[in-house]
Amino acid sequence: MSDRQLSPLWRVGRAVGIFVVALVAVLWVTSLVPNLNPFAEETHDRSQPALLKSIRDLSQYHAAVGDFQVIVDLEKDVPWVPDVIAGERTLFVAAGSVSAYVDFGAINDKALTVDTEKRTVQVNLPDPELEKPSLDQKRTYLYEQDRGVWNRLESLFAEPDQQEFYVLAEDKIADAARDAGLVERARKNTRDMLSGMFEQLGYQTKFAADNA
Repeated sequence: MSDRQLSPLWRVGRAVGIFVVALVAVLWVTSLVPNLNPFAEETHDRSQPALLKSIRDLSQYHAAVGDFQVIVDLEKDVPWVPDVIAGERTLFVAAGSVSAYVDFGAINDKALTVDTEKRTVQVNLPDPELEKPSLDQKRTYLYEQDRGVWNRLESLFAEPDQQEFYVLAEDKIADAARDAGLVERARKNTRDMLSGMFEQLGYQTKFAADNA
């Protein structure tokens, strides 16, 4: 059948069909060879350089570090309403570290008692402290989230906020760090470091806490 015998609608439809097939073919070819894809997504980093706000001198000896991983399983239910309608359950994977340190800035002249005759040094060492957990962003992510119909609709009109999961993860990692013996490990490592340093100077180290 010639083009003259086809209705105008058929001719337009055939032209559109040919264009769609050609476009699909072009996209398929360019997907095999990404460098030829004229529609390839480009990323432009327009962020401003980091601005230095302040510099602080640190006097902390970080004597032990613990690496932790936690899975936050948080479920929110609406009483008397099926989960398929309202409610949500979220699995959030978080990984981070906690450092135990001794603040040497609290050690002054009175904290050291030197006996040159006995060649001893008594040190009044502060108790180690735990830093706030530092989450590894590359290993911290939302693993799974099941929502009811109402929660899904509600999320369409609200910005996603994962702050609650980060706070819970930090709290759980902090609790784990306190139970992991990091403070005791930091105390021992600090004592070993100071004992070795004074031993090089010909002094034996004693710690005031042992005499308490």
